[in-house]
Amino acid sequence: MLGYALALIPLYFFIYLPVSSMLHGTAQNPSDRDIVNFNFNVSSIASDEPLSCPPHSYTTHILSHEPLIIYIENFLSADESAHLLKISEDKFEASTVSTGTETSVQKDIRFSEVAVIDRDDVVRCIEHRARAFQGWNPDLHIERLRTQRYAVGGHYKHHYDWSGASRVADRVSTFMVYVDAECEGGGTNFPRIRMPDVKEGRWCELLECHEVAGNENRGPKLGVTFKPITGNAVFWHNLAANGRGYEETYHAGLPILSGHKVGLNIWSWGSRRMG
Repeated sequence: MLGYALALIPLYFFIYLPVSSMLHGTAQNPSDRDIVNFNFNVSSIASDEPLSCPPHSYTTHILSHEPLIIYIENFLSADESAHLLKISEDKFEASTVSTGTETSVQKDIRFSEVAVIDRDDVVRCIEHRARAFQGWNPDLHIERLRTQRYAVGGHYKHHYDWSGASRVADRVSTFMVYVDAECEGGGTNFPRIRMPDVKEGRWCELLECHEVAGNENRGPKLGVTFKPITGNAVFWHNLAANGRGYEETYHAGLPILSGHKVGLNIWSWGSRRMG
């Protein structure tokens, strides 16, 4: 028995602990420890999983190359949004935050409801679309999808989606998808990303631009807020090619001033060297 127990020690330190850290995580910085929630329910999606999905098209707008941040119009169809709302309705529970040692409801940090949704064919097609968007990397895996529901006052304070708790794997990318956004406020804010030139293109249809109106000659403004628009999504890389977590991906779900919002989180995880 002693020999058997000793043989398990390397497995504990080199397999269990890294995987446990990846699945349950801790905050990257002590100051952020109380606003990061890593309670994973991982669903490994194989690239050759048999599935027949209807054709779907979307439009992309690249906001930033480093880190890569892309706004996606029409990521979800109207039917998909309606389906996600239907299958989420009886699953919503109060959202929690975790410090790594304790999980609790803390509405001053995160005020919403979360639903871990079943993997029916519609959901699986959305998972596959997320993987296809990233190039069908065989080492990239999709976490179990979950929706988040926000009423008036609902919010999630600034946080990272990457953890840094494991040297092996982490959340490499994020899709923030707006399933139903009939609201004022509720934007997705990145305070460390520079505002694009709003004098050209369509950015003010997708971003909150009122704060920079009339300030065109004052240089680039730091901080962008994506408008929550039903069916659209924001995609970003959490990790650089060297495995470093991007400080610029610090983000928040701003408070809902009126109406409601339902979002869909799609997190992909893999090797910290995937970028």
